[in-house]
Amino acid sequence: MTELSTELLRSSIAAVERETGLSKDLLRVWERRYGFPQPGRDANGERIYSEDDITRLRVVRRLVDQGMRPGRILALSLAELEDLLRGTPATACSAQQDLVLYLVKTHQTRELGEELRQALVRDGLRRFVTETVAPLATLVGEAWVRGEIQIYEEHLFTEQLQAVLRNAIAQTHSRGGSPRVLLTTLPSEQHVLGLLMAEALLALEGAECVLLGTQTPTGDVVAAARAKEVDVVALSFSGNFPLNQMSHSIALLRSALPPAIAFWVGGGGVQRVKRLPLQVKRIAALEAIGLAVTEWRTTSGEQGRGG
Repeated sequence: MTELSTELLRSSIAAVERETGLSKDLLRVWERRYGFPQPGRDANGERIYSEDDITRLRVVRRLVDQGMRPGRILALSLAELEDLLRGTPATACSAQQDLVLYLVKTHQTRELGEELRQALVRDGLRRFVTETVAPLATLVGEAWVRGEIQIYEEHLFTEQLQAVLRNAIAQTHSRGGSPRVLLTTLPSEQHVLGLLMAEALLALEGAECVLLGTQTPTGDVVAAARAKEVDVVALSFSGNFPLNQMSHSIALLRSALPPAIAFWVGGGGVQRVKRLPLQVKRIAALEAIGLAVTEWRTTSGEQGRGG
């Protein structure tokens, strides 16, 4: 057995979080609610995960990101999970996307950044976000699940993409525009790319963004919304965020926020919520952000900022 295999067989929960992109809190929820994963324990009583656990969790993450419910798939074997994954529609790969995957796999980080910047210049920020960033993130994620790239290579890609987006946003941002939108995620939600894509499209609409980053506790979201006198609080949820926790947190935040502050929720996870509380707006897709801004300006803009 190789040294690497030995390490994987004894992976801690923190290592599994890094390897799969699934948060420690989510892993514990799945263990308690669905009976998988079922880690062993080391001499100190800390969870340790097998290589098979990690392999299954990688495939589970991809299926959940595609909209499947954890309760339906977590009891399946690896072979059954892989059959499900093969049965999902394959994402077509353009010449540009094929080149990006090649640059990721061959660790040509500088060339990757340059290719992304050229795509931004060629397509403009709006098309870059909706037609390049989102499909590329999906393709790279699928390559990771198939074992074609390692998790660190996915991270290298994500860092390059985020750097390009942040630079473009900095050149686009307007100060004092309306609405003023607070963007963040709740604890257990680490995905920052969705926030950056939303921020880019909001900047193009002339909105002013207050970006808190990821994993902000609900009490801090409310405090920041009041302190920054925002008009809108916008949260992003990925497909693997626990459904019950998401529904409870959304309801809790809506009741805690002043009525004058609008509350928007988006991301793949929100599509699983059948009914949202009153005065919570579902942003079904990135392309719907512009319409949401227009509607806010029509119905709320003249009332001034909420406090």
